[in-house]
Amino acid sequence: MCGIAFRYSELGSNNEYVKCALSKLSHRGPDESNVINNGHASLGHARLSILDIQHSHQPMQAFNGKYTLIFNGEIYNFIELRKNLSDKWDFATRGDTEVLLAGLVIEGQKFLTKLEGMWAFAFWDSELKMLTLSRDRMGKKPLYYAQDNQEFICASELPALQLLSRKRFSEDLDSTADYFRYGYCLPGFTSWENVFEVLPGHFLKWQPGREIAQQAYWSLPYPNNEIAEPKSSDLITAFESSVQKRLVADVEVAAFLSGGIDSSLVCALASKHLTSTLKTYTIGFADQAFDERKYAEQIAKIIGTKHFAEVLPGWDEDKLEKLLINHIGQPFADASLLPTAMVSELAARDVKVALSGDGGDELFGGYQRYQARIILRWYSRLPKFIRQKTEKIIRALPEPMMHHSRSLIKKAHLFMDIVARHKAEKPYIAPLMFHPEEYNNLFPELRKRGHQPPALIAETQLDELQSMLYSDSLVYLPQDILVKVDRASMAYGLEARAPFLDHKLVELAFRIPAQRHLALGNGKKRLKKAFSNLLPSNIWKRRKQGFGVPIHQWFKGELGERFHLKLSSNPGVISKELGLKILKEHQEGKRDNGYRLWMMLTYLALTQR
Repeated sequence: MCGIAFRYSELGSNNEYVKCALSKLSHRGPDESNVINNGHASLGHARLSILDIQHSHQPMQAFNGKYTLIFNGEIYNFIELRKNLSDKWDFATRGDTEVLLAGLVIEGQKFLTKLEGMWAFAFWDSELKMLTLSRDRMGKKPLYYAQDNQEFICASELPALQLLSRKRFSEDLDSTADYFRYGYCLPGFTSWENVFEVLPGHFLKWQPGREIAQQAYWSLPYPNNEIAEPKSSDLITAFESSVQKRLVADVEVAAFLSGGIDSSLVCALASKHLTSTLKTYTIGFADQAFDERKYAEQIAKIIGTKHFAEVLPGWDEDKLEKLLINHIGQPFADASLLPTAMVSELAARDVKVALSGDGGDELFGGYQRYQARIILRWYSRLPKFIRQKTEKIIRALPEPMMHHSRSLIKKAHLFMDIVARHKAEKPYIAPLMFHPEEYNNLFPELRKRGHQPPALIAETQLDELQSMLYSDSLVYLPQDILVKVDRASMAYGLEARAPFLDHKLVELAFRIPAQRHLALGNGKKRLKKAFSNLLPSNIWKRRKQGFGVPIHQWFKGELGERFHLKLSSNPGVISKELGLKILKEHQEGKRDNGYRLWMMLTYLALTQR
């Protein structure tokens, strides 16, 4: 895994800009750093050596510098692709970088449809002065860009992109509005004006003086009644193949193990196919409601891994601000960024590659919001006076400051939140963080701001549950989960690989009707059926917990004081009066506002630097 940077300008030398950007990306590629100047273009690469360690240096060139490639990622089927290209290309290395270079030179963008893996790359044709950018199908690897007249810049992370620019980035209030609705920017956008990201499953072409052209090379398939629903054996074959591909490396491969279904399945299959003992890593919490260490230890013993665990003692302001400012570069509301960084730091002491269970919930209906939507259908049929009475009773009960897995009252409060937001979530893009009325009062400058949600799915082709699975896979997954895992792992020079996100497995999963994933009170019905004999029954029967963080407790102490100080000094777009009211309400135990407070705090941490 690596970091890449590109700068084109006809105004002068680009090398120093690119070198500065690479210094900002050194965590992504601590093993090697190189810059190549090619006319008015400079391309830089910071390398984390995983394959063909002694060779496959980047930037990689062909035909006396006519073509130059900088590449971040892994192409898992590169050996097969290399065989198909070998009669047209004299390979000098044994890694995947040269395979990608050869394929792009010989076949152009059509080659993208043959790739299996994760990637973000910049491919420069110096004769045509043409730049091609691309990201993998699911958006596992990041790539940001900006242009200004005859200049064009792109980089793996936003802080590095800022160093490539002659101008200071300015806040995009439309993206800020999106952030406070969803907790992240919508696909294609960033928190900065005229700074964008290449969309997952797309390639982009740019030439000086011409408009940017961005085009999809892949999209999620829609359900098709004419195509047979996959059998359990199909899922088993695809998943095993995906895990095996992601074990290919010239360095040791380990895995994250939370004790949940997804990471446990990945670890069980990885251990089965490794000749050496698999190392696994987990992070726990002092708060037992959030701690999954006992389940991870159980799985580790059953499958025979060498297991490592540590406890996150509390919030870490220095680590949070480092991740936000030096790696993410824009507001980001997922509080599990901190434990993800900690488990990455733990694993990076021993290895360079770790498998993760990301994607299982989106593909196989694992989130409890899918269950809640089914319950909502029945609830909405009740007479209005019964619904009003029910809500009044629940709202009168103090909301418990604990994980929802430990409290029916907590679940009831969360369900009432879903009821209140339901109409505003049509069409469904992602769960809203605030009720619309609360949002308008708390962020008065943002009332009529926000980008048009992407036309990612045709609403008429999908039922409500299927629409949620599609949107979560195309919005929540790449904009939240994959950003979190990529930045938290790469901050410590660790490559995270996600077997669930093999595109062949993804396509199989989306041939299954959404309702087939859901059983009474639980999701992942089809996944559990396929792999029922691989894990103990108590793991299958566990309620969905997720990588939760006890921020409700943190805001009752020092973190609450920190929020009060930041909001009082410079609230930005936040209503100071209502923000402090939300904090007081939380600290008095009337309502669990932990995630809302965290969302505002991370915004303030970035905008007040």
